[in-house]
Formats: sequence, C-alpha cells, structure tokens
Amino acid sequence: MTTRLNPYLAFRDTARDAMTFYQSVFGGDLTVSTFADFHASDDPDEADKVMHSQLTANNEFVLMAADTPKSMEVPSAGYSLSVSGDDDARLRGYWEKLIDGGKVTMPLEQAPWGDTFGMCTDRFGINWMVSISGQPPESA
Repeated sequence: MTTRLNPYLAFRDTARDAMTFYQSVFGGDLTVSTFADFHASDDPDEADKVMHSQLTANNEFVLMAADTPKSMEVPSAGYSLSVSGDDDARLRGYWEKLIDGGKVTMPLEQAPWGDTFGMCTDRFGINWMVSISGQPPESA
C-alpha cells in the first residue's frame, strides 16, 4: 500500500471557494462533501459547509480541505505549501494563478542556489513557495 503525506487545509466558510480556485490553478478532480451529506451537524447554517474536499491534481498530488464548524477554532500554525520541479512553464503558470488576488512576499526570480524561487500568500491566506529547478552557481 502507498503511503502519502497530504496537506489538509482548514477554512472558515471558504473551503469550497478555495478548493475550486486550487482546481483552476492545478487542474485535476475535485470532490466535495458537505456536513449535510454526512448528517454531521445539527446546525442548519452548516449544512452546505464543506466537511471534506479533495483535489487530486493531474500530476497526482493531493490537497484536502474543510470548513471548520462554528463551535471550533480554525487551526493555525506556521506553514507554507511548496510546489517544485523542473517544468518551468507549468510552475510559472501555477505562480501566476496563485498570486492573482493574493500577495507576493518574494518575487519569483533566480535564487542564490540556482533555482528560480518565489513566495506568495494566495487570496485565501495560504502561504505558497514555488521553486523551479535550475543550475547551481559555479564555485569560485
């Protein structure tokens, strides 16, 4: 059996919008289940909130998310999601979509270690790092 590490994001009432946005960035198949689908909340205001969603992108990575019920605090921790590889056009495409409505915290540009690297926060407050493999600098 395969073992995977899958990021699982927590939102307050914006999980559906966020996951639809990430599907527009990365492509792939998105499944969404609500609290009503699983009879998981007695609060009618939460019926259409996302209890679980999963985006399986075309390159086979998985991103999951849910809305946090009103009775719970939205988890917070220091983290960033990182997307990396050597497909320059694909990664630059992800970057352009992630920064749309978001904030660039470090421009996507040549880094001292040779990769093209940038950091941003998307419109949903999620921190991202994008790294495009490059040639390491020549030693002096």
